[in-house]
Amino acid sequence: MTTQVSAHLDTFDSVSPIDDGLVASFAVDGAEIVARVVSDARNAQSAWSSLPPRSRAHHLRAWRHEIWSRRDEFVDLLHRENGKPAEDALLEIVLTLEHIGWAERHAPRLLRSRRVNPGLLLANYSARVERVALGVVGVIGPWNYPLYAPNSAISAALAAGNCVVFKPSEYTPAIGARYVQAFHDANPGLPTGVLSLVTGFGDTGAALCRAGVDKIAFTGSTSTGSKIMATCAETLTPVVLECGGKDPVIVAGDADVAAAAEAVAWGAFTNGGQTCVGVERVYVERGIAEQFTAALVAHARSIQPGGDASATYGPMTMPAQIEIVRRHLAAADAAGGRALIGGLSSIGERYVGPTVLVDTPESCSAVREETFGPTVTVREVDSIDEAIELSNDHRYALGASVFSRKQGNEIAAQLACGQVTVNSVIAFAGMGSVPMGGVGASGFGRVHGDEGFAEFCRTHSRVTKLFDIPGFELVTLRRRRWVMPLIDRLLGLRHRR
Repeated sequence: MTTQVSAHLDTFDSVSPIDDGLVASFAVDGAEIVARVVSDARNAQSAWSSLPPRSRAHHLRAWRHEIWSRRDEFVDLLHRENGKPAEDALLEIVLTLEHIGWAERHAPRLLRSRRVNPGLLLANYSARVERVALGVVGVIGPWNYPLYAPNSAISAALAAGNCVVFKPSEYTPAIGARYVQAFHDANPGLPTGVLSLVTGFGDTGAALCRAGVDKIAFTGSTSTGSKIMATCAETLTPVVLECGGKDPVIVAGDADVAAAAEAVAWGAFTNGGQTCVGVERVYVERGIAEQFTAALVAHARSIQPGGDASATYGPMTMPAQIEIVRRHLAAADAAGGRALIGGLSSIGERYVGPTVLVDTPESCSAVREETFGPTVTVREVDSIDEAIELSNDHRYALGASVFSRKQGNEIAAQLACGQVTVNSVIAFAGMGSVPMGGVGASGFGRVHGDEGFAEFCRTHSRVTKLFDIPGFELVTLRRRRWVMPLIDRLLGLRHRR
């Protein structure tokens, strides 16, 4: 398998992971170009942010309609450049549009000025708080979900009144370029700086971090996220980082075993396992473990990776990821783990077959590190407490799932991660109202929901003096001598034990 993206001079080629066919060529944007693009975005931001939220929503709606009208083109591009089968490509488009729609519908509410209580001491004041745009937001996207993942930040940032400079992964620049072009095709009267594109490799992303943007939103590996955070720290540029995961599933003894096995199979193997919130670890109570594992393996046997649009999943998008999968499976084998299906023999030049591992020690890299491939480890446990302890004993804490007819929410509440799905997997990712993000090595900050929208705003507070209270003014150099003793007596009633 050849390298998907090869740099030469000032351009690079994006090639298909399916057959190495050329998709398109792009510029390697250097620091000067990135700075110019950010400057253009800054110049456009005043006009964009001055539009009422409902007017910006109109432009987002037009963009959403444009993408939907071109969905066949986007499906084809996602298949060629990213390797997704047609159905998965369409699902990614649908989720992208749903999140744009959520942002456009809820921005007016979230940006509305709200009155807050000034408190007893300053009762002669009114107080209001509102959210306003940050200015220019840089978004650095991943290759595994090249539309859905960056859009989670981009759509909210735009709806809030920010301009956005988007740097897609070097493995999926054509998808990013088409996404940005659709915005301008739908809104020809807007300045091009409202949503801009820069392309290139890591140096281009670093230049974006240093270009004076007001925030960076990043989705990708923890190691790259750490580098971005360090670069942004040079200028105190805040960041939202959605990084790696090693998401666990707990299957309780009272679970619907068939439903759990089917859901885990999808969560582990969809998109070839190249999903940050995908299932990588399963802890199942001993009494149902044999039944569950047999059902999971049966589902895995029905899976067929391939390059045609009807395959279960496509190739590994990033060639280097195959070697990570190989290393983890070799480590599991050396540590006594057994592959009930798949294993090292399932690794091909472009595709990796589904693998179910058992008897793999918790200390093994196949359990401790993010694999990002179609593999899952299954471990029998004696109790739910043990399952919870093992689930939480990890540096990654992005998402999790629980299967139980009676204890689902009780178990979920004890899992130290960003979000949990009960009796399903990954469902939160499709809900515009539910914030998504990680804990620990999985990052911080949120996308989606009110909390995710707020990431791309700053608060602006305004207090107004309504009237004087003669002789009882606190904010003055001429405070009367009796004021503080009186406050001491009154507040003593309020605060004493």
